[in-house]
Amino acid sequence: MSKPATHLRRPVARLAIAAVAAVAALIVAEGDALSHQTPDPTDPGPLYSLVDDPLGRTYLRVLGRPDGADMVYRISGAVYADVPGDALASGPRHGAKLFGFEGYNIRRLYRDPGTDQLRLLTRELVFYTDPADPTRILTEWANPADERTYPVVPVNNDEVNQGPFPIDAGFTGPPAQTVLDRTVWTLDIPPRTDLGATLGEDFGLPGGIYTTWELFDFTVDSKEIRRNAGHRVPTGAMPVVGTWSRVGPWPPFMCLSEADTGGAGVVYHARSWTLDGYEDLEPWIREAVEADYPLYTAAPEAPRQSQTSWSSFWAKELGEGAMSWAEWCEANGS
Repeated sequence: MSKPATHLRRPVARLAIAAVAAVAALIVAEGDALSHQTPDPTDPGPLYSLVDDPLGRTYLRVLGRPDGADMVYRISGAVYADVPGDALASGPRHGAKLFGFEGYNIRRLYRDPGTDQLRLLTRELVFYTDPADPTRILTEWANPADERTYPVVPVNNDEVNQGPFPIDAGFTGPPAQTVLDRTVWTLDIPPRTDLGATLGEDFGLPGGIYTTWELFDFTVDSKEIRRNAGHRVPTGAMPVVGTWSRVGPWPPFMCLSEADTGGAGVVYHARSWTLDGYEDLEPWIREAVEADYPLYTAAPEAPRQSQTSWSSFWAKELGEGAMSWAEWCEANGS
């Protein structure tokens, strides 16, 4: 077989080399352009990169994703009756498991544009579920004290935010404790709010004063501290396991007055763990969210006033005071 003519092979080779060079130059140019793109002014990554202490960087990852994407804490637990002296003859008995408690908090880190301030922006949606079946969301509850049935209103708080707090090279976060091979942050918070003064509604609380305890532990494998030794902005959620307890008044949908039940109320006890985002939640939760609470598929994009379970109930169920709590109970009990 005869060989191709040399004068034909050389132009083809030169064209091929030129094409490869052009593609390579384009890739380099695009990569260089990407590396010099101005970050979104709310992107938390540049502030995360400032922090020198690996413990401080790890704590920021406990709060949210430094890449600015949504992160989820899946929440799973139960709600129990807390009745001093077991004194409610016709009410819930002390220690009774009233509800399962299943849902999540969806969050993202947010930089106040042009500042060194970070915020944590979140929404939380947690359903009260059948005590015997945590995947069955309850829509009504029978109150043994008055033998009436009331609609169950889930925790649906939009928004629940923290900050702003300054970030610099010396940021370390709150104190942590090393326990065996785990690093633990503990936050014990005793909220006190005069709901009578702030909302004009006492919800059956003594003097209209809401008091409770919010007790948190956030735990990571201590290897995560070493993994966060560099200034590179990581992607994805860091594995975190949390615990949460609340001791406080009856949820408002139960239509039980703390003042009339001798200070009785409820204990919440739950676990939480991180997920990369909303799509990692179980299908039964996503189905309920997308049917009735589509707002909670994403974290807030900008800070607004925070809500609690009580101010949320006041806004969404009482029409921001258009109806009193007592009137709601009378209208909704059957």
